[in-house]
Amino acid sequence: MDIATLFGLIAGAALIVMGILGLTQDFKMFWSFPSVMIVIGGSFASTMISFSFKEVLSLIGSIMAVFKKERVKMTDEVEMIVELAPVARKSIQELEKALGTVKSPFLRDGLQMVVDGYNPQEIRDILETRIENRALRERGEANVLRTMGKYSPAFGMIGTLIGLVVMLYGMAQISSAGADPMEVLGKGMGAAIITTFYGSIMANLIFNPMAVKFETRIERQNILQTMLIEGVLLIHARKHPLIVREKLNSFLRPRDWKKPEETK
Repeated sequence: MDIATLFGLIAGAALIVMGILGLTQDFKMFWSFPSVMIVIGGSFASTMISFSFKEVLSLIGSIMAVFKKERVKMTDEVEMIVELAPVARKSIQELEKALGTVKSPFLRDGLQMVVDGYNPQEIRDILETRIENRALRERGEANVLRTMGKYSPAFGMIGTLIGLVVMLYGMAQISSAGADPMEVLGKGMGAAIITTFYGSIMANLIFNPMAVKFETRIERQNILQTMLIEGVLLIHARKHPLIVREKLNSFLRPRDWKKPEETK
């Protein structure tokens, strides 16, 4: 579980609730099931029009992925490549035997190409193509989240317009019956605006932040896999482990660098 995502949602919701309670004790006035249906249902329907059915279904997986903690660490991958460097310098046969210890499928595939005799340019082309296509697929999933965030405020406004129409027609009928139009106006305006309230929350607390986080993870994965390509090519070139480490340290923050004496 990604603590930052969970904490952000809880903190955002808690602050909104505290703000409401600071103004009124009647929390029920902020609940409207029809407004929720207009915002969520309308946003989902528009997203269905914008994307294919399969892409919209991926929305659930995208939301779940945002809550998952990233398990792969770049420092661990660097250590794995550095450990494999002396093995590859011994022989290709030894490297092939060591492939079973490699957990990353991307790195394992790259090393398998080294074992199979691919040249460096072929390895780079194949693996970079995989990165590009994976990023395109995942950005498509992020676009579904962002589209939901884009449509939510719009359907909040649609719900507000529906509420205003109902309110104004109701005012005319009640006024003719002798009731206070201003009382009806206040209640009706509050009920109408609550839909915009829901749309803003859905867009700015849920869908748009999740889309940003998803896209950030895509970029981090791109950097990680680019580093793995460099590691595979260094192993292909039979570079010394010290050179491999210094080269791959370029992808890490300076505080994450490890010197050879620290790994002994």
